[in-house]
Amino acid sequence: MSTKITLLLLLFAAAVNLSYSQGFNTVYSPDGVYVFAAGNGGKIFRSTDGGAAYSSYTINNTVNYNSCFAFDSSVWLAANDGKIYKTSKYSLSLSPVNTGTTSSLNSVFFLNKNTGYICGDSGAAMITFNGGNNWSPINTGLAQVNYYSINFLDSLNGVIAGDNGKLYITTNGGAGWSLQSTGTTKKLLKAKYFSNGIAVTGEYGTLLIKKGVLPWETVNTRIDSDIKSLSGTSITNVHVCGGGGFIRNNTGGSSKFLNFEINPMFGDLKDIQFIDSVKGFAVSSMNQAIIKTASGGSVWNFNSQTSVTYSWVSKLTATGGIGNNLCRHPYDRNTLFCMFGNKVYVSRDRAETWTQISSTTLGSNAHSFYVSPLDTNIWMCAIQTSPCKVIRTTDYGATWSTILSLNFSNYGTPLEMDQNNPSVYYFAPDGGGFYKSTDNGASFNEISGNYPFRSPCDIMVMYDSSNVIFVADGVTGSGLGDIFKSVNGGGNWSRVLTNASSSEIPALCNSVFDKTTMYATNWPGGDIYRTTNYGDTWALFRTNSSSGWAADICREDPTFIITGSYGGNTYLSTNAGANFLTSSIGGGAGAGQIAVDRGYVVDMRTGSIQKLTANYSVITSVNENIISSVPNKFNLYQNYPNPFNPATTIKFDIPSGGFVSLKIFDVLGREVAAPVSEYRNPGTYEVNFNASSLSSGMYFYKLQYGGYSEIKKLTLVK
Repeated sequence: MSTKITLLLLLFAAAVNLSYSQGFNTVYSPDGVYVFAAGNGGKIFRSTDGGAAYSSYTINNTVNYNSCFAFDSSVWLAANDGKIYKTSKYSLSLSPVNTGTTSSLNSVFFLNKNTGYICGDSGAAMITFNGGNNWSPINTGLAQVNYYSINFLDSLNGVIAGDNGKLYITTNGGAGWSLQSTGTTKKLLKAKYFSNGIAVTGEYGTLLIKKGVLPWETVNTRIDSDIKSLSGTSITNVHVCGGGGFIRNNTGGSSKFLNFEINPMFGDLKDIQFIDSVKGFAVSSMNQAIIKTASGGSVWNFNSQTSVTYSWVSKLTATGGIGNNLCRHPYDRNTLFCMFGNKVYVSRDRAETWTQISSTTLGSNAHSFYVSPLDTNIWMCAIQTSPCKVIRTTDYGATWSTILSLNFSNYGTPLEMDQNNPSVYYFAPDGGGFYKSTDNGASFNEISGNYPFRSPCDIMVMYDSSNVIFVADGVTGSGLGDIFKSVNGGGNWSRVLTNASSSEIPALCNSVFDKTTMYATNWPGGDIYRTTNYGDTWALFRTNSSSGWAADICREDPTFIITGSYGGNTYLSTNAGANFLTSSIGGGAGAGQIAVDRGYVVDMRTGSIQKLTANYSVITSVNENIISSVPNKFNLYQNYPNPFNPATTIKFDIPSGGFVSLKIFDVLGREVAAPVSEYRNPGTYEVNFNASSLSSGMYFYKLQYGGYSEIKKLTLVK
């Protein structure tokens, strides 16, 4: 079925710089040459050169395209209006096909040019045997939930995944489905049936693997970000993506998918597709920057027409910020707490807006703040006063009580919760001693024989190894910064780093994914130290231009590292520290940092909370928009404005499809530009011609279409 449409073509002879906040839901390439990305509001990007350049189209801006698939030259798009849109990779003349449902279609997959499958909301699952022209239900035995992914190995064996952990497989082409025991009620977002197994991804880090006839395995991904998509060539070569932009795989026998792929995206990755073992594409729903790899995922890059700038945006202005008082809610991934001075603030929308929810009269400037995972009514804080205190609330900040009164540094973060066992806290005051609580902060005991620390700046507990603890130590003006390590839970200590070029080691950071690697900052001076042997020895890693302060390794991707400074810069790496981006930041001196995911990075300053934003600029040369009816005759309009400088619009009508040539000539008859030279569907087109490279004077534009030809004048006045 075909529908007559009119096209409004905005074709820029010179590249146009476009910035987007709306991204894509799906990406697919049938051959590595033609690439399609599609999203909400009718947006489609198409490349004919393997992703080196893209043309932009808006086709039916009331429709959201949720899934794309291509086989040979045929392309299908599944949309939220219950229709399948068919086209060819050689053009984008979409033909909508009614499928018998008005529910959103969320996934489309074809075995060959004739046999295909779709699934969607309200239990929709269908099959076609004629290339998508007609569809028949195959949902017998399926629960009436929303389904987000359907995939087949062959004409008999397939998988479908959806809400509430619902996962089914079929061995008879969809005539019947067998419910799988997944052990989860999370939304399952993507499934792929390989020749040697099945992989399924979902919300809150859900990743399920079935190898051959073996039972389903649940991979402990150690994240709470959504894993939104997967691709690959076999069950031992699976690439998954999601969250704030991570990509990880299980190649080389990494059953926990600990191979993290270097990529530049700051924003959720919504879909990923590998054409073969080396070439792949991925897209985000947050922007229209498409990344690609030609190295099996080792490195991903934008094309040359995409650039990105980074900036910090102030989200809260406050006073008394010192130490690192940023704390995630233990169970709500969108909620973040921070304590400034003696006030507690909370954000429920990923640090976008903040509300004060508590205050205390027991001190002036908080230096450490924690919300207990065992009971979120219990908060712990180290706060400056005379003498300094460790304080605690058990009623969500309504009342506070003093647990311990011991002075600590006026610049450090002396209180730490054991992330492996959140009933345990550690406290390191000035002048020696190391204190431990085993009752969720209700009481503390000294456990080190008053080990002679000077003025501890930070405490770090190794992931999965609570007996291994580090203390960063230093005194302002001393010219000596130390790191100490304990392997027996804080009872005994040994010095593992002495930095004679600094006075303090303000911050330590480590990762749940790799216990061997940790980082430390120093002040004054911009040296960053790293260990790769579990903290036994530390070496100079790099030197920044500003004195170091906070640091963090991204909680979902250890290739993403951020360090701060007490001054106006932050330093960010997306490639495991191979190089760093420098970004200026305001709002006071540095205090603390947290990289919740690649798209959710927050910096606590002494006077504000700043959030990192990435602004993408994508250069495209074509932008076509669908509007109304087909013109009944050929017509070439006078350009407007005329005279012009440096751009003008040339409008024309064509009543039927055909090859169209629009060329610009100077007064000597020499061709100076050819804005259009290709097949066009029937419609009305507007071509934006940019003459910034031409000299002032009179020119001519000539339109040829079928047996028609017409010439008009245009005048450039600079």
